[in-house]
Amino acid sequence: MTSTTSGPEGSGPTELTGLTASELAAKIAAGEVSAVEVTRAHLDRLEALEPAVHAFLHVDREAALAAASRADEERADGTPPSPLAGVPLALKDVLTTTDMPTTCGSRMLEGWTPPYDSTVAARLRAAGVVILGKTNMDEFAMGSSTENSAFGPTRNPWDTDRVPGGSGGGSSAALAAFEAPLAIGTDTGGSIRQPAAVTGTVGVKPTYGGVSRYGLVAFSSSLDQAGPCGRTVLDTAMLHEVIAGHDPMDSTSVDAPVPKVTAAAREGATGDLRGVRVGVVREFGGEGYQQGVRDSFRAAVDTLTSLGAEVVEVSCPHFEYALGAYYLIAPSECSSNLARFDAMRYGLRVGDDGTRSTEEVMSLTREQGFGPEVKRRIMLGTYALSSGYYDAYYGQAQKVRTLITRDFEAAFAQVDVLVSPTTPTTAFRIGERVDDPMAMYLADLCTIPSNLAGNAAMSVPSGLSAEDGMPVGLQIMAPPMADDRLYRVGAAYEAARDAASEVPLLDRVPRLEVA
Repeated sequence: MTSTTSGPEGSGPTELTGLTASELAAKIAAGEVSAVEVTRAHLDRLEALEPAVHAFLHVDREAALAAASRADEERADGTPPSPLAGVPLALKDVLTTTDMPTTCGSRMLEGWTPPYDSTVAARLRAAGVVILGKTNMDEFAMGSSTENSAFGPTRNPWDTDRVPGGSGGGSSAALAAFEAPLAIGTDTGGSIRQPAAVTGTVGVKPTYGGVSRYGLVAFSSSLDQAGPCGRTVLDTAMLHEVIAGHDPMDSTSVDAPVPKVTAAAREGATGDLRGVRVGVVREFGGEGYQQGVRDSFRAAVDTLTSLGAEVVEVSCPHFEYALGAYYLIAPSECSSNLARFDAMRYGLRVGDDGTRSTEEVMSLTREQGFGPEVKRRIMLGTYALSSGYYDAYYGQAQKVRTLITRDFEAAFAQVDVLVSPTTPTTAFRIGERVDDPMAMYLADLCTIPSNLAGNAAMSVPSGLSAEDGMPVGLQIMAPPMADDRLYRVGAAYEAARDAASEVPLLDRVPRLEVA
């Protein structure tokens, strides 16, 4: 990515904030710039832009600069803990941190500081990565627009009248606004990939169990997965290797070597995909897909072909039932997981004046603490799990999940990766779908199958829609624990995309007004 110094402070990336994470890491390692200088540049930028973007819920300038100073000391001693030591990062506010609040975008946990670090946060700290702060999100990760945050919506840096996707819109917006070079998101039904697509950034949902869920506040335990976000495929791969790996604190963690994703990204950047078989999913496309998205996807497939990949059409017939199955399984698990927010142990407590019963306090707290979307999903899940309906709804949805997993297995017996649009449309306008839950849920139409099956998936920018000039994403899917395939194909496509354009994609983000 080309750095730039044009425009007033805050309106465009500075020399440091315009660099990729890998470029910053190289400069810090070589002693050309200090981690403190890099961190201060990003803190200054996000403070200038936050009134317009609102990507962050909490920023700890003092702690970030202290972490950067430690990274500089370790480099001076010749003991940097990782290649990303000293590089700043934005952390989604659904992962616990002992030194910052973890609110999950909800009044229910407003001001709550956890007593332990999530494994992801602990691994970031151990690697010397500088955590700038916690990013905004749909409440308890339930949403596709970041409009469900109790603390106000995040805005898309490409057009601040539009959403940045969700639930991890804060992390993706921070990247697109050059407030941070790296970010962490979580993906239950597309909450990393869909925001990445609509903000022109890269987002990866690793294989389920590839990154520890310890300290990830649960929405849907069989679907939730933390993952890396960046502005380039290589940056995202480097972050992936920092946070991935087996964790005995997570019973669902995969006890297997982390795929060599950074090496795969570097290999892919050479642009050679000869010998790679790519499957185009027949069921993704057509009615309901924006014309600009369809055009961008077709162009991306042509690019993969030009790089030597063999492209074939693959049918996954049960994918059409994925959305319905997901909205039975996820709310059911959410209904169970969110029962812990009962006003008795931690978090919000309403009406505890000594005159009310425990049940009354619990009811008042949950009424005022949860937002409309969370309440909607709790009610859906409670109904699906209720006596007489469990087999008809939740049980049937799990059977559909098995069929979708088998579709993937059959497809991957024929091809190395599958591709599709990441999301059917570009970013929609803030407020446009608030009163239409079904329209909102359709944003995750293409991403949900990979969560149900647990395989790996990535969104990489595939240019801008000719209709509205907004970013479009290409989704790449790979078998479980074959995450390296995502990075090889994604990096090859990214290199070809940039080579065909005079101006790198993210250098075309409209300059934001400084508040």
